[in-house]
Amino acid sequence: MALTISVIVCAYNEERYLPACLHSVLAQTRPPDQIVVVNNASTDGTRAVSLRIDGVTVVDEPRKGLTRARETGRKASRGDVLVYLDADCRAPLTWLERVGRILERRAEAVAVTGPYRFYDWHRRGRALIGAYDRSVAPLTHVAAQRVFRLGALLYGGNFAVRRTALDRIGGFDERIEFHGEDTNLGRRLSAIGHVVLSNACWLHTSARRYRALGTLTVMRLYARNFWSETMYHRPADRQHLDVRI
Repeated sequence: MALTISVIVCAYNEERYLPACLHSVLAQTRPPDQIVVVNNASTDGTRAVSLRIDGVTVVDEPRKGLTRARETGRKASRGDVLVYLDADCRAPLTWLERVGRILERRAEAVAVTGPYRFYDWHRRGRALIGAYDRSVAPLTHVAAQRVFRLGALLYGGNFAVRRTALDRIGGFDERIEFHGEDTNLGRRLSAIGHVVLSNACWLHTSARRYRALGTLTVMRLYARNFWSETMYHRPADRQHLDVRI
């Protein structure tokens, strides 16, 4: 029996980006069984633009915080697989088909994650992050999950997880407000199954956070926080990466 898929988009003041994200999900070759937008304490038209799109369920979460929004989305969804993407992402047509195929064929896989391709960044930035995704990221993922058995690399704006796996680990850690939640989730999921990193399951996304802070700053913080959380279970650096434009 085919797995059912719920797509969950957590959004704080994302009226500018959200329509393109939702329409890209609706256009998939493997349509989702449910689309949930979690309106996370937005003060703009996030809720209104979501309601104007047929097939989208809107759930309000007044407590600001990414993990709170993701947990609210988990409780509001009904699919066998919960797929999370950021509001500024745009999914290629076969994205859900590829994600679903991996989880249907690989019983040991509890989650699938993939990298980004930036639609609004200069060539140098795209090349740098692309090189990281093709070399450093896979090696880090294998080392953390297969060699040291400490965790797994997980792209926080592009991942799918089995509902049973999320239930088993108790859902999202709401003590983490924003940055570091992806590493925390990867570590806890890898303790009960395999997290698949697939370059075929990429998403288009915005480079707004990289532009705001600088590419090297963002990469340095991600690397430091990954190993801090993975090796020592320490809270991630709270430097402001939650850039909303």
